[in-house]
Amino acid sequence: MALQPRLPDRDCPLCPRLAGFRADNRAAFPDFHNAPVDPWGPLDAPILVVGLAPGLRGANRTGRPFTGDYAGDLLYATLLDFGLARGSYGRDPGDGMELTGVRITNAVKCVPPENKPVGAEIKACKPFLVSELKAMPKLEAILALGLIAHNATLSALGLKASAAKFGHAARHDLGPGLPRLFDSYHCSRYNVNTNRLTAEMFRAVVATLPEARPVEP
Repeated sequence: MALQPRLPDRDCPLCPRLAGFRADNRAAFPDFHNAPVDPWGPLDAPILVVGLAPGLRGANRTGRPFTGDYAGDLLYATLLDFGLARGSYGRDPGDGMELTGVRITNAVKCVPPENKPVGAEIKACKPFLVSELKAMPKLEAILALGLIAHNATLSALGLKASAAKFGHAARHDLGPGLPRLFDSYHCSRYNVNTNRLTAEMFRAVVATLPEARPVEP
């Protein structure tokens, strides 16, 4: 039987601040998902994308990673362009899009206030990321979106932050038996609006991932 990753309960109590924020959002937005967001994509994929945390009106609303906000627009368009997904992205879990060569998760499973988790919350979610990595038997590469995702990934792999320095478009060989780590600035609207990250810069990173092949228009 294939190993299944450990997932948090819908009413996960591990982070009091996030649980309180979740309760507030359930009252304010009763039609939202308002719960930990599970990973998405095949466990036998060769690539794992690790993001920061669900966005309030994105994955926290829809229940699917990176679905419903600008970050998802850029991420999924790029994955489709490089043959790592098929179908079309419609900002909705019912859009019919399918991930083929990639799985997507977050370092922190619940939406944090102002999109800023604290260290204790990242640490509390570490066992879920450890479990995720162990459940992917064909994992070759991890794409970390931002410094927090980068450091959370290193920690989940049993490495210190000093083992690999984050840098946009950096690639790290972490040692025998470990997947390669690829870095990108997070594909958030803020990073794009401030020109810290452009669509071309993000595409250039994804193009270097194993199994990424440009799809003919």
